[in-house]
Amino acid sequence: MENETFSADILSIEGLKVTPQSSIPAFVLLVFIYTLIMVSNIGLVVLITVERSLHQPMYLLFCNMSINDAFGATAIIPRLLSDVFTPVTERYIHYIDCVVQAFCAHFHAGTSHTVLMIMAFDRYVAICNPLRYVTIMTSRMVVKLSVGAWVAAFISVAILLGLAIRLSRCRRVIINPFCDNASLFKLSCQNLLINHIYGLGSAVVILGSSLGSVTLTYLRIGVVCLSSKNKVLNNKALQTCATHLAVYIIMLVSSFTPMIMHRHPEWADSGKVASVMFHVVPPALNPIIYGLQCKDLRQKIVSVFHKRKVMDG
Repeated sequence: MENETFSADILSIEGLKVTPQSSIPAFVLLVFIYTLIMVSNIGLVVLITVERSLHQPMYLLFCNMSINDAFGATAIIPRLLSDVFTPVTERYIHYIDCVVQAFCAHFHAGTSHTVLMIMAFDRYVAICNPLRYVTIMTSRMVVKLSVGAWVAAFISVAILLGLAIRLSRCRRVIINPFCDNASLFKLSCQNLLINHIYGLGSAVVILGSSLGSVTLTYLRIGVVCLSSKNKVLNNKALQTCATHLAVYIIMLVSSFTPMIMHRHPEWADSGKVASVMFHVVPPALNPIIYGLQCKDLRQKIVSVFHKRKVMDG
């Protein structure tokens, strides 16, 4: 079977290895995390949309992140939930479903980087050019930056997956917990040089652009804060920047952890769990971090719960 072209559309996917004893705890944990992600992220989007006082570039750009996080979690977690009570040998997925999941997973990852890049640009303008902030970060600019972030990720991933689905298949086993680009092109016995070159190249461009722009932005912000004598503004700037950097670092750690683990065969099973982290940990923590650190957002959240408590009383 491994040496013959496989034309069937049904693939075998290993997913996460869960023992019968841990199936229920794993299912409950995943349901809890998914519920937390969806409620917190969608709740923040609704809150920012409804409250006109939050119609500021920083919060509108944050909506991009919340929507993307809810999207990324939905692409991965429901499928994992459906496989928890299914034996590893009986887990199957249609090829087209596998392609769609791979596209969604990579699209979520790419958009995470591009969205954080435009959020860093927003903080840069707000702190380094405060007098021009209103004229630069107009509603039109916010829309352009948001569309640009999503379109750039979409085009990059479309080419990535297009190169994978053009290949013929001679295998049918997906060893990862969910479908991704590597899982798809590894099903083929053809020459994969182009796939490796583009995959590595696109990863370097996106990650390099992300790291480079965020690093340069915050170096510039740091210089401005150090040279400024206004302690109140500096503290506010550092608070908002620290929030953004915390989210960015969590995303990077979640990205690199599975890469490191996959290089060690003895950590194979742990590596599978780690590979899910990127689509679970940042989406769960991002709204909590922003909700707690951003004063205006925190006050609005508290006021909503206070009104509900008064109404129930």
